[in-house]
Amino acid sequence: METNHNDLRSSFRSGFVALVGRPNAGKSSLLNACMGQKIAIESPVAQTTRKRLRAVVNTEGAQLVIVDTPGLHKPKDALGKELNRSALGELGDVDVVAMLVDATKPVGRGDVWVGQHVRASSATYKVLVLTKADISSQDQIVAQLEAAQDLADFDDALVVSAKEHFNIDAFVGLVAAHLPEGPQWFPANMQHDASPEDLVAEFIREKAYLLLRQEIPHSIGVRCDSITYARGKHASIEATILVEREGQKGIVIGHKGSTIKRIGMDARKDLERLLGCSIFLDLSVRVQPKWRKDANEIRRLGYDSGE
Repeated sequence: METNHNDLRSSFRSGFVALVGRPNAGKSSLLNACMGQKIAIESPVAQTTRKRLRAVVNTEGAQLVIVDTPGLHKPKDALGKELNRSALGELGDVDVVAMLVDATKPVGRGDVWVGQHVRASSATYKVLVLTKADISSQDQIVAQLEAAQDLADFDDALVVSAKEHFNIDAFVGLVAAHLPEGPQWFPANMQHDASPEDLVAEFIREKAYLLLRQEIPHSIGVRCDSITYARGKHASIEATILVEREGQKGIVIGHKGSTIKRIGMDARKDLERLLGCSIFLDLSVRVQPKWRKDANEIRRLGYDSGE
């Protein structure tokens, strides 16, 4: 039966939308583009996203709660298992699943595995989203769409570019039209469900990833120890960067403290924008051997699935 989109928009619609896909498929970039500002951290390093983030997008007649999930991958340690558990857990409790596939990389076994979970999801609407159209050729996009269509039982497919904001409004509109009728789950002025401590930890980790690239990113964890607000719109923040070996500590600190100083300077810019005040940021580095295999440490850092 053909869907009447005018009827779908006749009353208020709201619901939860899970963004899933392999690492580096562009989930956080799409979420940020939908928000019109940077909320989720981004980097070229795979598995950058470790914490589930819910962002609220309000349109005329609809509220989308977009859930950014960790990239689904073959886990190598306790942290990887928790990230997968967190991502897969979202598939059973959302109205819409958007599976993201990188247009620049051939569809592989990882995509097939993600597609199997999307197919098994109870979501009433499933959309294939081909990302990174700005750096893909037309031939790549056509071939990728054909290859990806069979990954799951998709209701629609869309090609987007978060960087160029291509088809972002179309994505929001398409999803909103297929949400169930429902209440406004979150206040109109609420943009996300991340705490200030979560934002601090995540944006420090992003800057460390961007500066260190492939040297030690996956061995890095970040914990916000305290935020103290003072009069005159100022906050003092203490945070700890965790690494697994002594040599990694030296890399994070850098020659005469140059690297950790740069991480702090870069993170402070984003945090001042997000928290709306000037910030003094005190960063320290601590060696925590094999923390990625320690379930208790993973839980303390907030990287667990919450189950």
